[in-house]
Amino acid sequence: MNKTSVIQEMDLKYNLHSWSAQAGLNPHVITKAEGIYFWNEEGERFYDMSSQLVNMNIGHGNKKVIQAIKDQADKLPFIGPAFALDVRAEAAKKVVEVAPANMKKVFFTNSGAEANENAIKMARMYTGRYKMFSAYRAYHGATYGAANLTGEPRRFASEPGIAGFVKFVGPYAYRGPIEFKNEEEASKYYLTLLREQIEYEGSETIAAIFQESVVGTNGILIPPKGWMQGVRDLCDEFGIMMVCDEVMAGWGRTGEWFAVNNWNVQPDMITFAKGSTCGYIPLGGVLVNGKIADHFNKNTLICGLTYSAHPMGCAAACATIDVYKEENLIQKSKEMGVVLGEILEEMKEKHASVGDVRYIGLFSAIELVKDRNSKEPLVPYGKDPDGIMKKILGMLREKGFWNYSHENIIIVAPPLIIKKDELRDAMKIMDNVLDFVDEMMDE
Repeated sequence: MNKTSVIQEMDLKYNLHSWSAQAGLNPHVITKAEGIYFWNEEGERFYDMSSQLVNMNIGHGNKKVIQAIKDQADKLPFIGPAFALDVRAEAAKKVVEVAPANMKKVFFTNSGAEANENAIKMARMYTGRYKMFSAYRAYHGATYGAANLTGEPRRFASEPGIAGFVKFVGPYAYRGPIEFKNEEEASKYYLTLLREQIEYEGSETIAAIFQESVVGTNGILIPPKGWMQGVRDLCDEFGIMMVCDEVMAGWGRTGEWFAVNNWNVQPDMITFAKGSTCGYIPLGGVLVNGKIADHFNKNTLICGLTYSAHPMGCAAACATIDVYKEENLIQKSKEMGVVLGEILEEMKEKHASVGDVRYIGLFSAIELVKDRNSKEPLVPYGKDPDGIMKKILGMLREKGFWNYSHENIIIVAPPLIIKKDELRDAMKIMDNVLDFVDEMMDE
């Protein structure tokens, strides 16, 4: 038995892999990663075209972040969250400084799901209300509270759910019930639905409206013009907290430090994780505005985690934020996003299987359909009975292009360090595989 087989056998014997039936799994054994690439034991190289789980924004193997973690491990690897610490204070300051201007303090967690869990509690404590609104096509995490916020099928394992979690239909113009003339008309339609639901549920009972600033895994659904400001206005009118989940969309992914900056809107809270340390050490957090920060000066914050503001996570965050600035990655994301958008529009024009493409910065989706006129998705919602999407991903991976799909949608979100020639070369693989999808549709 070769080394790869031994490692894989041990992995499958002792590990439970997420979102999978364990029988039949065949995980690659990964040996190294650098920049936008990673390699398996057989020496096969893959373009990391989803930044792993849309978190490796600065790419693999960044020496500055690795050194910061090493230095902190030598200095003080852990001290409880009740203590003040140089790196803990510095990380909080750096996060707040790049956040929207109304954000004043941060509560550090270990992940995006934990960030959303604590934002739920903060919204309830601050408002004295209990209902949480969130969208159907949304993912906010798999822990119990975050799973109840989640609107797509991964929430089902956590149901029956917690009282007070209410789902609304967020904007998805491509699959809207009517043909909208423009983005503003789409926003008006969906905001009308949201207002009605707020009134039907009793506005005085609603603590917060949660939404992904840009819906991530569920299709890169970019808010139409007027939507974000419309939600802000509704929250202000009814005294509801506006909470933006930036776990995936934050940290330069959309060409801005935080995605809400694209619409000049200031939420009451922002949850984040992934790109804050780019996976080098787990870290997440909840940013709160001045009013909420002031509230918890006088009222007890009933939130606590053993590893909140972990020193090594904070060290990684400080270094990661420095890398974003020193390598100008926020602007690079915006510039390379233009290139990616041009490539995707060309693919949409060329391939009959591509119903729609959506992109903002280096955050994009290719929506596959059986028929462009009817917009019938390539696979039904929540199902892939014939393994079609799995087959498409398999073909991409055979050619060295690693990413993931959700429903009938292929996600493309490479590291922000990707160069133009690397992006074009990688997307040629996608182009070739879409030729196969077109042929499959004609059979």
